[in-house]
Amino acid sequence: MSAVDAVARTGTAAPPAADDPYAAAPPASAWRFLMALNPLAKLAAPLPAIIVLVFVRDLMTPAVFLVLAYTLILVGARLTARAVVLLLVAVPAFLLVLSLGFGVWTDASRISHDVVLLELGNWTLYGAAIETGLATALRLGAILALSLIAGLTITGPDLARSLVQQLRVPYRIGYTAIAAFRFVPRFGHELEVIRAAHRVRGAMDGRGPIVAARRRLGYVVPLLAGAIRHAERVALAMDARAFGAYPDRTERHLVPFRTRDVVFIVLFWVVSAAILWLLYPWGR
Repeated sequence: MSAVDAVARTGTAAPPAADDPYAAAPPASAWRFLMALNPLAKLAAPLPAIIVLVFVRDLMTPAVFLVLAYTLILVGARLTARAVVLLLVAVPAFLLVLSLGFGVWTDASRISHDVVLLELGNWTLYGAAIETGLATALRLGAILALSLIAGLTITGPDLARSLVQQLRVPYRIGYTAIAAFRFVPRFGHELEVIRAAHRVRGAMDGRGPIVAARRRLGYVVPLLAGAIRHAERVALAMDARAFGAYPDRTERHLVPFRTRDVVFIVLFWVVSAAILWLLYPWGR
């Protein structure tokens, strides 16, 4: 049943297909509140904190921002089991290795020589070096976690729609970007077809890095030809539908900017300002 038939028979629109890149994001439950927010709100809310974290040098401020971002993501985002494992295991392990790496390579002449943790010949590892490395790793981790608030909860088509609808980006640019998102899964499908055709024809049989490189280079020309053909069809279809002939267009999928988006931005800014005011050692 098509979407038009569904509307005609039931009076409501049929749910979008799961693999339709043009469809709006599915409705979110009240628990996964981040999924229901406007993409611009999720970009604007953590932006001031990300900018400030570039310049802070203490331990507590980035640690609190990291906990805040993790709490929002785990509570308010729709995550897969793999994403949860990466957030809870892989990212902390990476930050630990990163802090040790920064600590080991910190110039001893630029830190206070307080506690000696390890001494090998003329090389000495001080506690202040580990503290400096941990502060740097926490700062990078907090910036990454704040960026993931938007990165894990925004789809490309919804972001393009919000840019067109709220920021008045010309729809010729925004909806051309949405059409470009369709190229990605199409390229994957065409690549599988090309690989299957090469296997059937026995092209570039053999093993080794040189043969593998030649085989991959052999995919370039068919993929480029397919991309050109697809782009030509899309351009002809858009031209046939008078795309860009009028200053405005009727929106099929609305991405509204609601009161809750404003509340989320204001609350995040207030909490960020409070964290910086209470925890950062201003002049101390």
